[in-house]
Amino acid sequence: MGFNCGIVGLPNVGKSTLFNALLRSAAAAAANYPFCTIEPNLGRVPVPDPRLDVLARIARSERVVPTQLEVVDIAGLVRGASRGEGLGNRFLGAIREVDAILHVLRCFESPDVSHVEGKVDPVRDAELVETELLLADMESLERRLEGLVKRVRGGDPEARAQLVLIERILPELQEGCPARRLRLESEDRSILKGLNLLTAKPILYVCNVDEASAASGNALSAAVAHRAAEHGGGVIEVSAAIEAELAALAPEEQSEFLRSLGLERPGLERVVQAGHTLLGLITFLTAGPKEARAWTVPRGTKAPDAAGAIHTDFRRGFICAEAVTYPEFVRYGGEAGAREAGRLRQEGREYVVQDGDVIHFRFNV
Repeated sequence: MGFNCGIVGLPNVGKSTLFNALLRSAAAAAANYPFCTIEPNLGRVPVPDPRLDVLARIARSERVVPTQLEVVDIAGLVRGASRGEGLGNRFLGAIREVDAILHVLRCFESPDVSHVEGKVDPVRDAELVETELLLADMESLERRLEGLVKRVRGGDPEARAQLVLIERILPELQEGCPARRLRLESEDRSILKGLNLLTAKPILYVCNVDEASAASGNALSAAVAHRAAEHGGGVIEVSAAIEAELAALAPEEQSEFLRSLGLERPGLERVVQAGHTLLGLITFLTAGPKEARAWTVPRGTKAPDAAGAIHTDFRRGFICAEAVTYPEFVRYGGEAGAREAGRLRQEGREYVVQDGDVIHFRFNV
């Protein structure tokens, strides 16, 4: 399923360095000048899940297949992007296509790396980008109004619902409230989703800190965390420079390198897992002789739709889902042991799949 996160931010904050490290490649150029990234770069990143290796050992699977997250490295935004400054139109068009935003903020000082605004201030940078996205959203809604009014006069009930919502939320956006923080009923949230507003997208602030601050953060990242708490976003600290070094090391050298820095695991693992959570996704698991595999579906997905994530025939011919929790799968030594212990459940069409469910789908086409 095509879930993706867009890496955004001002020029020279470490977006492409982070992207390269995520992909363990040099697919995106990284240089110290604005607009180094012009066309969005795209990559797929495995989501770390230690449960898969355990499942593979129990089920004697030939291979392990993790779920993946699509990551897009988008050109840097500058002040005035909503009016087309810099690569503004291209930036806004690219970000409109992603499901969630990873907003990289520079939280380190360095005389060797220029800052497009002249001074390092991640809170100001966050506000600058958010303002440009708000301005773009307001312009988008204002453009819609005239057409909606005409449709309402023609008796279109869908247009009326959109018009009522836009007239309600536009003043809040003008006051600086991003769409993700609007208090709406579920029906209005459904309408809002159709408007595809930039500030409605979930956001994770990625604080790019210096090496010395990688384990505990610094005053700059603490200021970002305070702002994130007020504006409906998540926050995570990572050193893009460390991650780039780590990506170049052999696997057996990585653990020693992390320990020398006082780190338990790579920051990129936390970024990918946080992005997965940001999108409101869960993972269910399948295990057999051929493979142990993770599958991504939105939280709240029912069993037939989860089956469809594997193959459309599974959904079409769905009979039932034989499910067991991951801890019980491990405790009883696999599917057969869980069945003997009476812990393997048969679930029907209305069953809502839970994160960590190990499932075998029964179907007949």
